[in-house]
Amino acid sequence: MKLTVNGTEHEVDVEDDMPLLWVLRDELNIKGVKYGCGVAQCGACTVHIDGEAVRSCQTAVADVWGDVTTIEGLGTPDAMHAVQAAWVEHQVAQCGYCQSGQIMQAAALLATNPVPTDADIDDAMNGNLCRCGTYPRIRAAVKTAATKLQEV
Repeated sequence: MKLTVNGTEHEVDVEDDMPLLWVLRDELNIKGVKYGCGVAQCGACTVHIDGEAVRSCQTAVADVWGDVTTIEGLGTPDAMHAVQAAWVEHQVAQCGYCQSGQIMQAAALLATNPVPTDADIDDAMNGNLCRCGTYPRIRAAVKTAATKLQEV
């Protein structure tokens, strides 16, 4: 089957029910997407399909309905996405394991809600767990990214 990931079309020979997470990591060697819980409860595996944040551990490859974007494809070769830059500015990551999923979830939020309130941010980010507890920095980074995206 054909799968477009980060703007590149790939031909993959896998079972239809294989989770997208494993296709990305094991078949396409895209390692930014992480395995966390395997039951779509932690958000570490979050990617975008046509701009929508989805949990790749519970999305069968045959159910992918559009282009897939991972953390590796979020920015451009010349610049980080505003969310990625805000993450660096606010030094959000501690262990960093969940951060690609956090960033992908935040980017999807800002694509649909460019001026989120604290409640909007908390609601959108609720399904992304951070064992290090960097939630205040995550919220601050989302606000900074929202401001920077408004300036563009």
